[in-house]
Amino acid sequence: MTMSDPLGDMLTRVRNGQQANKKIVECPHSKVRQNVCEVLKDEGFIRGFEIEEREGNKKFLQIQLKYAEGQGVIQQINRVSTPGRRVYTNVKTMPRFYNGLGILVVSTPQGVMADHKARAANVGGEIICQVF
Repeated sequence: MTMSDPLGDMLTRVRNGQQANKKIVECPHSKVRQNVCEVLKDEGFIRGFEIEEREGNKKFLQIQLKYAEGQGVIQQINRVSTPGRRVYTNVKTMPRFYNGLGILVVSTPQGVMADHKARAANVGGEIICQVF
């Protein structure tokens, strides 16, 4: 059976991995997942990620979670735009998450980026998730 929301599955794996104090979580690879991981790494929410190729030409993302003083760096990670309810915004109406302390991951025509970079580039798009 196919997965209806693969990106939501990755975010849930990260959330559950942080709650269980795991160092690494694993999920199937896709370009969108890789781009979201790059944004999370650039913003300091995860240590990094690696792409591992396995038999049958299957790729997996190994996401290295980040902790500070025994607590997970990611306090909250939520999916905003789902396959059944897409949420789009332009640059003027783009909300701020926790007054700018958190980030919104936005899929724009220029690629996947954090909300402050989208505002600087003056582009809107689909709000993928919010992270604090």
